[in-house]
Amino acid sequence: MIRMSVSDIVGVTGGYLADGADPEAIVTGSVEFDSRRIEPGGLFVCLPGAQVDGHDYAVGAVESGATVALAARETGAPSIIVPEVPRPESNAAAYEHDPSGHGAAVIAALGRLARHNVDVAAGHGMRVVGVTGSAGKTTVKDLIASVLRENDGGGDVVAPPGSFNNEIGHPYTALRCSTDTDYLVAELSARGVGHVAELAAIAPPVVGVVLNVGTAHIGEFGDRDTIARAKGELVEVLPGADDGGVAVLNADDPLVAAMAGRTRARVVTFSAAGDPGADYRADAVRLDEACRASFTVEGPDGLSEPVSLNLVGDHQVSNALAAIAAAVGAGLDPRSACAAVSAHEPVSGRRMEVTRRDDGVTVINDSYNANPDSMAAGIRALAHSAAATGGTAWAVLGQMNELGPDAADRHAETGRLLGESGIPRLVAVGTGVNTHALAQAAETAGTRVVTADSVDAAINFVQPALEPGDVVLVKASSSEQLWRVADTLLALPVTESLEEQDAEQ
Repeated sequence: MIRMSVSDIVGVTGGYLADGADPEAIVTGSVEFDSRRIEPGGLFVCLPGAQVDGHDYAVGAVESGATVALAARETGAPSIIVPEVPRPESNAAAYEHDPSGHGAAVIAALGRLARHNVDVAAGHGMRVVGVTGSAGKTTVKDLIASVLRENDGGGDVVAPPGSFNNEIGHPYTALRCSTDTDYLVAELSARGVGHVAELAAIAPPVVGVVLNVGTAHIGEFGDRDTIARAKGELVEVLPGADDGGVAVLNADDPLVAAMAGRTRARVVTFSAAGDPGADYRADAVRLDEACRASFTVEGPDGLSEPVSLNLVGDHQVSNALAAIAAAVGAGLDPRSACAAVSAHEPVSGRRMEVTRRDDGVTVINDSYNANPDSMAAGIRALAHSAAATGGTAWAVLGQMNELGPDAADRHAETGRLLGESGIPRLVAVGTGVNTHALAQAAETAGTRVVTADSVDAAINFVQPALEPGDVVLVKASSSEQLWRVADTLLALPVTESLEEQDAEQ
């Protein structure tokens, strides 16, 4: 965060001082909501969670060096007490364990502080690039950040770790910006109409990227048209073309392409399918044995540049084009953007991570999250990789959450896709109706199925059955914890996910 006095933070957040907080003290360190990460001079944000309440850790945070705590009630530590706000009518996890409204008050104050920080940084030339979509946001965010870091020999870029893309993670990321930051690459999630606009108000983007309108969280939105309405809020808030606004849209998705009529910004399109009307197009796409794509980017002013990705899956072609178009919209040379995309290495974990063990078994760890579209992409990668190695393709799959009343049907579609793709083995993890639908449809489609009632049972079945050359895809929604399967197969220490760590104090 940009250096601020405690009194200035009070002014921005609308709070008041308590428990001996010094108005002249300066916050020089980072803003943290995990007391274990506090550094001298930092600001500790008190958030209630499922297991603990950050207010109870304020004294320890100050003892560890925090200048002051941002809180909704007195804590016994020097604090800024923020004003109450109406509790949002939201299905966000941030408000799930907040009966007192303390979390809502602190989150609102955090957003105001983040907006102030962004405004100061923007006054020193920082530009914000926002990314949204039903799938691929984190990968594209990572790609854009990598490309922009190559700008003029290396720009100072802030981007969220992992998927910090919600009411807490987004302002937390924005508060990492300084007057030296050239770009903030922001990932914007939504579980309802209005959410993207609210996040964009914290860090107003100049370049906005909409990747796709799929079925992730359809249980919360109701239908794809409502998802499109929500995702399109990003292009609605962009500045006009004369003020540098650029909307980057996927020409292969009709619901995204239609968003061109919702923005004042200059519209730039991309197409992995090679749509001749798109500004950036993929031509001559090829996949190597690890399902990594190489292709030629065709674009404006005679652009024709080769790109070879270090990312797994044919769906990464679209992600790469989106990143290139966004980086050019933010000011980077197109050929430099193509070269930087080719040089990019995966950053955020458990997203199509491919590792070959010493015995020749390949593990595709895509266990961070899942929806029908990303499941299909993972299955295509599994089939391609197993065909290249000559081994058996194993799908270790769990439930996809937040799919609404049609969830069982969507799981059955994934099961049928396994059979149609020639995947011979499925280990379906879980005991619910959705897992049953997945398993039953896969078996009917010709895949041999074993149902494991727990993650440990899946590990115990798969581990001894693998042979050299086999390829294993591990995928489910993050709450199913199938990353434990991948970690065990790779003989890694089984660790908490980043999001689980940040949920603790």
